[in-house]
Amino acid sequence: MIARRGRAAWAVIAFACAACATAKPAPGTLAPRQSVALACSSQHTSDGWVNCALAHMTLRDKVAQMVWPQLYGDYVSGDAPAWRRLSSLVREQHVGGLIMSIGSPLEIAAKLNALQSMSDLPLLVSADLEAGTGFRARGGYFLPNAIDLGGAVWFPPEMALGATGDTTLAREQGRATATEGRAIGITIDFSPVLDVNNNPANPVINTRSFGEVPESVAAMGVAYMHGIEAGGMIPTGKHFPGHGDTGVNSHLALPVVNASRARLDTVELVPFRAAINAGVGAIMTFHGAMPSLDSSGVPGTLSPLVLTGLLRDQLHFKGLIVTDAMDMRGVLDLFGAPEAMQRAVAAGADVLLMPADVPHAIDAVVQGVESGRYTAARIAESARRILALKWRLGLERARLVNLDSARAIVGDSAHQALAAQIAERSITLVKDSLGQVPLGRLSRGARVLSVTYAHRSDLGAGVTFDAELRRTFPSLRSEYVNADEASPDYWHLLSVADSADVVVVSSYLAAGSTVSDLSAPQGFVQFVNELVQRGAHPVVVALGNPYLLQQVSEVPAYLIAWSGAPVSQRAAARALIGAAPISGRLPISIPPLASVGAGLARGIVTATTSATTP
Repeated sequence: MIARRGRAAWAVIAFACAACATAKPAPGTLAPRQSVALACSSQHTSDGWVNCALAHMTLRDKVAQMVWPQLYGDYVSGDAPAWRRLSSLVREQHVGGLIMSIGSPLEIAAKLNALQSMSDLPLLVSADLEAGTGFRARGGYFLPNAIDLGGAVWFPPEMALGATGDTTLAREQGRATATEGRAIGITIDFSPVLDVNNNPANPVINTRSFGEVPESVAAMGVAYMHGIEAGGMIPTGKHFPGHGDTGVNSHLALPVVNASRARLDTVELVPFRAAINAGVGAIMTFHGAMPSLDSSGVPGTLSPLVLTGLLRDQLHFKGLIVTDAMDMRGVLDLFGAPEAMQRAVAAGADVLLMPADVPHAIDAVVQGVESGRYTAARIAESARRILALKWRLGLERARLVNLDSARAIVGDSAHQALAAQIAERSITLVKDSLGQVPLGRLSRGARVLSVTYAHRSDLGAGVTFDAELRRTFPSLRSEYVNADEASPDYWHLLSVADSADVVVVSSYLAAGSTVSDLSAPQGFVQFVNELVQRGAHPVVVALGNPYLLQQVSEVPAYLIAWSGAPVSQRAAARALIGAAPISGRLPISIPPLASVGAGLARGIVTATTSATTP
């Protein structure tokens, strides 16, 4: 994503979005109705305001509260088709909330202010902030120079917190995330991830989870949740009843978890029970089937046995049930959009997230009432939960954010320091059979080769890592391998490695919504193994998938940094050169090579112990 820079750009954004607030509705849209907010402005209690609002809303209005479209924090002009569509969803369709995707902080804040201003009732704004507000709210990179435009604080992922073993850090990350998120108008955080990642082949959860030990995931998740609440935001546990033991990406197909109910009770459900008992405000559903819970084969999102029978009746969850994105193949392939919408509501969902066609989604849910599939009272029940959250967050009194205040909060130096602390505490040295780490024992003149393996779209891969290494090794040579190429020139790299004192190979391959297989290509694996065979003694650093060691098990040194975020890159480099201690412990096992809790400790290499001739 490319974003604009400077104060002038921010001023333009604020002015443009203010103009958006006065744009006229598109022709052919729904007729305006009496202002619910105005009719209920005299109400001064939650029950009074919610009851008043419900009394003034049509069935379609109540359904619209349940449908939350996605938007981007990009700049658009007031007459752009994208803006006209979005403003129509707020003004004419009366959607109750939004899910914010990527954008720079002040662009997000200005756009949300404009949308809140044109909405009759205040909007709930959600976002996936699993690795901090900077996970979504950053300016991206300016091309062709790959200049990082900065933004909110981007923390390491949850598994990095798991590697620290420190629930206090988890709470503080949650608090910092919520503080920054609220400053730009986001009110619901779709985290913590409470999935127990007990399947190394999981292509979509992976480092998004705190780990594979249910009790540890529960403790970290509850601490993180309390931090989010302390920062003034609603946390969301996901993906119920558990997305950890899957080898299929629910964005691409329907996963099936063939675990017994007894196993689910002792593994997958443990963190969710803990979060519910601690009062978590929202739960997001899993687009996957669990035959032991529902033998029909439908995903949990569409199953009354899962959402109502288990979550509501057995676990006594009283908060908001949010579906995972309703444009994902895990639900669409089986039934299509209209049927999937109706099934989710019949199952017990309160919020239908990211439908591809918002008006049609609203119409489909209304038709479910008209056909007798569920009652109008069932719709009012969900609308009531949504409205009650708006009151709880104070949005009926103050729905806009102050852009000047946002600049004083977002990216705060204390939050940056916290992210750096978590990243450094998380670095885990799984293997060092030759005692190579830290590399700071080498002289400044050592010939160090750094090989970055990443997808071309990952513009930041290796940039911070190599820059930090170069501070200690000025003659560092950087090489880049594009993971999207079918046949990279590994022979060139091997020839360069022959003259190096140390070869550091960093992999940025990570789980994600488009990933179906986390395995590294065989060509890359053969390259690393060839380095071993030639006696190059490579140090492999995993800044993505931590299970990579399973494919390159012969390497003498293996370090995990958990993500390619700049803060994690810097922490990995500092640990590698001995500028920071190494203390992380695996919150997962890497079968059959390392067990939970494994990790070698290393201290700081001081000036008196460094600078040894290679």
